[in-house]
Amino acid sequence: MAAFEPVDTRTPALGWVLSLVLIACVTLAGETLAAHGNDADISMLYLIPVIYAGTRHGLGTGLTTGLFAALAYDFLFVAPLYSFAIADPSHVVSMVILIGTAVVCSHLGGQVRRQARLAQANADRNGALAGFARMLMGINRRADLWPLLAREIARLLDVRTVVLAPDPPDEGGRRLVVKAAVPMRAGLDLIDGVAARWAFDTARPTGPGSDSMAVSEWYFQPVCGGNVAHAVLGVAREDAGMPLGGEQMPLLASLLDQAGLALARIAAEEDMVALGKVQERDRLRAALLSSIGHDLRTPLTTVLGMLRAIRPETDAQRAQLDIARGEAERLDRFVANLIDMVRIETGGLERALEPVDLNEAVTAALDDLRRVLGGHRLVVEVARDLPLVLADPVLLHHCLINLVDNAAKYGGAEGTVTVRARPAGEGLALAVIDEGPGIRPGEELRVFGMFTRLEGSDRSGGTGLGLAIVKGFAQAMGMEVAAANRSSSNQAQGSRGAVFTLLIPPENLRRVDSAT
Repeated sequence: MAAFEPVDTRTPALGWVLSLVLIACVTLAGETLAAHGNDADISMLYLIPVIYAGTRHGLGTGLTTGLFAALAYDFLFVAPLYSFAIADPSHVVSMVILIGTAVVCSHLGGQVRRQARLAQANADRNGALAGFARMLMGINRRADLWPLLAREIARLLDVRTVVLAPDPPDEGGRRLVVKAAVPMRAGLDLIDGVAARWAFDTARPTGPGSDSMAVSEWYFQPVCGGNVAHAVLGVAREDAGMPLGGEQMPLLASLLDQAGLALARIAAEEDMVALGKVQERDRLRAALLSSIGHDLRTPLTTVLGMLRAIRPETDAQRAQLDIARGEAERLDRFVANLIDMVRIETGGLERALEPVDLNEAVTAALDDLRRVLGGHRLVVEVARDLPLVLADPVLLHHCLINLVDNAAKYGGAEGTVTVRARPAGEGLALAVIDEGPGIRPGEELRVFGMFTRLEGSDRSGGTGLGLAIVKGFAQAMGMEVAAANRSSSNQAQGSRGAVFTLLIPPENLRRVDSAT
């Protein structure tokens, strides 16, 4: 018999025997009273066995006891004695009262017993839920949750159980596999497997007693955590009968709710662990970058100073010195990128916005990169009547250097590098265009990720820091940066390459007449 099902432990035969014994005892007491001449209240004595039988043993025993009590009273104490005939009609009222008392007491006693059994069932159910919740508190992995869920539900509801979940758990499209079962089993047959899959996909119960897949032997309920089905619990009986009674469904639902809360807690703990690992990795990376950047900065500054101070005596020395200076300057930009990236990630980036002339900013950036540009053809299309831009001069300078350096590096050995500034709506768009292989479709946002290098695109080599720094600096100044390939019309004419655009919003513009 299933656990927590109301059980009637009364034995009808025992109730009848005890009631008849009480009637006999009351009859003896009545004979004693009658022998002393006091027979007025003998009928009231028979209420004792009637009330006992009605309240303790139900309606059938109560009515039988009331009838026997009335007949005993009539036969032994109502004239004519030792006959069932009634001479005085008032005694009929006494017999009716006895039978009526049996009915009323039986009804009230039945209500009390039902309420007591319901209260006991609720107490047992609450106790089971509390015990199950205590067990769940010690579970920190999904792999430990499934055996506990199958075992406890099998014990509490006296059923066979099986828990199925996707393998691996993060891929809901994979087939369901048995994670735990009582008794152990390797899998389900075809119909039961389809029913389990339907319950998992729809997050609704299937099987006997539900509105779908009633032909299945198993009743399946989804195990949900955070409104998402993570597994399916199946219950069935050895005799292939109805898996659960109506009074057991609330208990099953409560147990699954507890399991769902445990799943949500486990998922949150997994997220916290993953977040902690990411934070620790970022902290170590920032410390490493900061250490490398600052440890290299001092000797590199010394090397650059000495290279710039050297005066070559021959053309060969001049060529060698130019190469050394170029490589040292490239290394200096790399170290600067490392330090800038640390500043962005640690929130230590400081900005001082002031009106900046785009022509002067572009010219200064190109002058610093004259060795990098080398044999590249350079096209500058920045009108002199453009409004001033409210920006941090240092951050804007670093943005332009990284964008132009990226275009020179991946735009071909002698490709054209174009710097173009044009109105874009109410703002400005400062674009750096190269003639390299371009960016693969769908990678336009990912190209700005830190340490991102995309094979077959403008990010197939290098450190993967330059564009990430451009994005961080641009956002710090209230701007945005976008990546795209050159227009299809240009490609049709034989041109190709990528376009990196610094989008300057209207609130960052200052007209010349108000620049002061």
